[in-house]
Amino acid sequence: MPHKYVVPLARLLPLALLLPLATACGGTAGAEDSRTVTVTVGYQSKTINTVTAGTLLRSLGYFEEELAARGKKDGKTYKVKWQDYATGAPITAQMSAGKIDIGSMGDFPLLINAARGKQLGQPTRLVSVTGYNLRGGLNTVVTAPGSHLRSLADLRGRKVSTSVGSAADGTLVRALKKAGIDPEKGISKLNQQPSVGASALTGGSVDALSQFVAWPGQLAYEGKAKALYDGADLNLPTFHGVTVREKFAEKRGGVLDDFLRAQRRATDYLRKRPVAAAESVAEETGLPAEAVYLYNGAHGIATFDPALRPELIAALKKDVPILKAAKLVGDVDVDSFVDPEPLKRATHTPAYPKAGAAKSELWVKGQDSTRTFDSPKQLLKALKGAEVRAAYVPDTLTGTLWYADRAVWVADGSDVRAFVTPSHAKTYVERHTGARVVGYADAVRLAS
Repeated sequence: MPHKYVVPLARLLPLALLLPLATACGGTAGAEDSRTVTVTVGYQSKTINTVTAGTLLRSLGYFEEELAARGKKDGKTYKVKWQDYATGAPITAQMSAGKIDIGSMGDFPLLINAARGKQLGQPTRLVSVTGYNLRGGLNTVVTAPGSHLRSLADLRGRKVSTSVGSAADGTLVRALKKAGIDPEKGISKLNQQPSVGASALTGGSVDALSQFVAWPGQLAYEGKAKALYDGADLNLPTFHGVTVREKFAEKRGGVLDDFLRAQRRATDYLRKRPVAAAESVAEETGLPAEAVYLYNGAHGIATFDPALRPELIAALKKDVPILKAAKLVGDVDVDSFVDPEPLKRATHTPAYPKAGAAKSELWVKGQDSTRTFDSPKQLLKALKGAEVRAAYVPDTLTGTLWYADRAVWVADGSDVRAFVTPSHAKTYVERHTGARVVGYADAVRLAS
């Protein structure tokens, strides 16, 4: 049914902060003459949970291949214009101006995309998912390596950088409320782009950074941050997805089908060749391949699957009140925003299985595949004599994958267990008599 949005336009200004509305693309999306059709795709190269609809898809050329096949049938020439952004906000601004046809972004930005598009006469539809984590582990709060902060409760009165309206901001708001801290008055929140917030953290002008994939993992890998809060503690799904302008979908439904088929092919590639995919994304973005693999690997924090899973849509509905409270949207009719029909029409391949429990992985230098272990202890044993490129272990409480040499380790009898954050390790120690926190080197020694 028709839906009215009463949010003043001024309240949506944060969406345009990162980019002037009329200058980014240089023309109307979906532009065409009698023989040429140009499709404009907005993506976030460094938001690596979207790579199957952005960075990896672009490098593989699958969308262009699908369009070339279409062109042979209808005699038209199809061109793809890829537009790269740091966050979802400018993609939404450009879609609302009719300058981007297809875009990918996180769950909170998707809702703002739905609201703004409806308000400005450019309604959009959510047509697929890129990657998801059923517990919310894609968002993390990190602090400086030498910080004395040990838990989220320690953030009271502190300066915290995040990107307002992003999924990471949503995680921060929910986590603070759960900790009994007013998310508006209990901390000093700085609304910053991810790169600015990362610089602020390393420069010491903020106490913590709440961001989405891949910023926390990248900073931790580089030794510039340590995890303070694991978004998986919320136990609420988070994901990124693909949105399309409704007018484009109606006029160019076949092209949208081509995009979704190409996305499925890119997803197949990533799932079958996760190391190669990580290397490719790293080359395109400049991110460390080891950080990319933390999220996009065989047992990474993200699970890639285009399906619009019911639990993801249910979580999206729970996000609406958070954005309403921040006065970024009014009511959003999620059911009318979500459109599963294009994906059903475009792809007829079997569904992927739901994400299983993460396992420990060892990436040895010079290898194009990883070794998998049933326990962190087994992985630590395998480190002896190995030329390690990266080693990953799942958190004992949440299953969130983390770097073995950045994890917090606990010795429990003859076993050793890994945790993403100090608070997780503390919780475990309090519940298990005799368990104690140990350093990484000690954990390796005890495992051997």
